[in-house]
Amino acid sequence: MAMNHYIQQWTQRPVKELLAGMVGTFALIPEVIAFSYVAGVAPSVSLFASFVISVSIAIFGGRPGMISGGAGSVALVLAPLVHAHGVDYMLLATLMAGGLQILFGVLRLHSLMRFVSSEVRTGFVNALAILIFSAQVPQMLGVGWQTHMLILIGLAMIYLLPRLSQAIPSPLICIVILTLITVIHPMPVRTIADLGPLPTGLPHFTLPHIPLTAETLSITFPYALAVAAVGLLESLMTASVVDDLTDTHGKPQQECTGLGISNIFVGLFGGIAGCGMIGQTVGNLRYGGRGRLSTFTAGAFLLLLMVVLHPWVARVPVAALVAIMIMVSISTFAWGSLKDIFHHPKLTSLVMIITVIVVVLTHNLAAGVLVGVLLSGLFFAWHTARLVHVHAVEEHNILTYQIQGQIFFASADLMADFMDYETSAPRVTLDLSHARFWDITAVQALEKIVEKFRKHGKEVTVCGLNHAQHAILTEQSNEDAFTL
Repeated sequence: MAMNHYIQQWTQRPVKELLAGMVGTFALIPEVIAFSYVAGVAPSVSLFASFVISVSIAIFGGRPGMISGGAGSVALVLAPLVHAHGVDYMLLATLMAGGLQILFGVLRLHSLMRFVSSEVRTGFVNALAILIFSAQVPQMLGVGWQTHMLILIGLAMIYLLPRLSQAIPSPLICIVILTLITVIHPMPVRTIADLGPLPTGLPHFTLPHIPLTAETLSITFPYALAVAAVGLLESLMTASVVDDLTDTHGKPQQECTGLGISNIFVGLFGGIAGCGMIGQTVGNLRYGGRGRLSTFTAGAFLLLLMVVLHPWVARVPVAALVAIMIMVSISTFAWGSLKDIFHHPKLTSLVMIITVIVVVLTHNLAAGVLVGVLLSGLFFAWHTARLVHVHAVEEHNILTYQIQGQIFFASADLMADFMDYETSAPRVTLDLSHARFWDITAVQALEKIVEKFRKHGKEVTVCGLNHAQHAILTEQSNEDAFTL
C-alpha cells in the first residue's frame, strides 16, 4: 500500500507536474545564484547543490511538491566559515550537517518543532529578511551610479510586471532585461562571471581536501550543527505551508532524513548545503505541482539550462541579483508583526523582538531560535505559575486547603507560601482535587508542607489525588509520607 502511494506521487498528472517543475526552475535560478555570492562561493557550487538536492529530495523526501535548493538561510550560516577557512571546510560542514539531519530524523527530533512558538517563527523570518538585506549593502557601496540605476530598474520590473502578467516570473525577466541592457550598452558593473566559474558539465564526485583533525572538526562542527538545525527548521516550516495549501499531510520524519541524505550527496558532489525554499515551493504549487515529479524536474531542468545557457548566465549583472535579493528580503519580512507588537501580549512581542536581535547580532539563526524557544518556555512557566490558587477554609477544627492549578518547579514555592503552620486547628486537610502535580519539585514541596505541619503537631490528610498524581507521589516519596 505504501509503495503504491509512493509510485502514485511520481505518476500523477505528469504533464502538469513537468510544466510546474520547469516554472519552478525559472524561479529557482536567480535566487540560487544570488545566495551563492551571499555565501561567498562560486555560482556553480549553489547550482550543483540545487540540482542534487532537488533530485535526491524528490526520491527520499517526505513532502511531495516541495522545492528544495542550495540557497536560503543556510547560506548565511555558512558564509563566515567560507570566508574564514575556504570551500573545503564548507564541504565538510555540509557532510556533517547531512549526517546530523539523518540522526535528528531517526531520533524523531522533528517533533521539537511543536515547541517553536508562532512569535519565534515570526522572529526567525524577520531576522532572516534583515540578514538577507544587510548582505546586499556591500554590493551597493563604492560602486558607480550605473549599478544603482540597474538595481532601481530591476526592482521596478520585479514589482510592476506581475500586474501585467504572471506567465513568466518577474525576477527572470529582470535578469534577462538587465543583461541585455549591459550587453547593448557596456558599462562598468560587476557580472556573475566576476563571482566565479559557472558549471559547464555534470557535477563530479569530490571530497574535502583537509585533514580530519580535532582542530578541523572543532572549527567545522558548530557550523554543521547550525546548518542542520536551521535547514531542518526552514524545511519543516516550508512543509507545513504545503500541508496548509494542499490540505494534505507530509511525513516530517522522512523529510528530516531525506534532507540529510540529500545534503550528504551535495557534499560529495562539491555543493553547498540546502533546505526547503518557501517562495519557489509556493510557485510550484500555484502552477499545479503536487507530486515528486515536479520537484525532480525543477532540479534536472536547472542543470540543463545552466549547461546550455552558460555563456549568457555569465553576463548577468550582479545588480540584478541585488534587486532580486532585496525583493526576497522585503517579501520575507512579516510586516504585519510591526503592527502586532502593539496589539499582542507584551511578552509575546518581546520574544519575537529578542529572537530578531539575537539572530542579527550573532548572524546565527539557530541561536536566535534557541533563545526564543527558551524565553517562550520561561514566560509560559511564569504565566502558568501565577494561576495557582490556594483557599483556606476552617470548619469543626479542621483547616482545609483547597489547592488549584498546575504545580511544578515554578509554582511549588507559591503553593507553600499559602500555608499557615501555626494554625490553631489540630487537623489539616490538603485537597488536591483541582491541582495537578507535574514533577519532583512539586512532590518535594508537598512533602515539606506535610512534614512542617506534623512538626507543629498537626494531623495531616491529603485527599483528591487522581491515579496519575498518586503514582507520582508514591514513586517519588516515602510510602508513609502521606495519609491518603
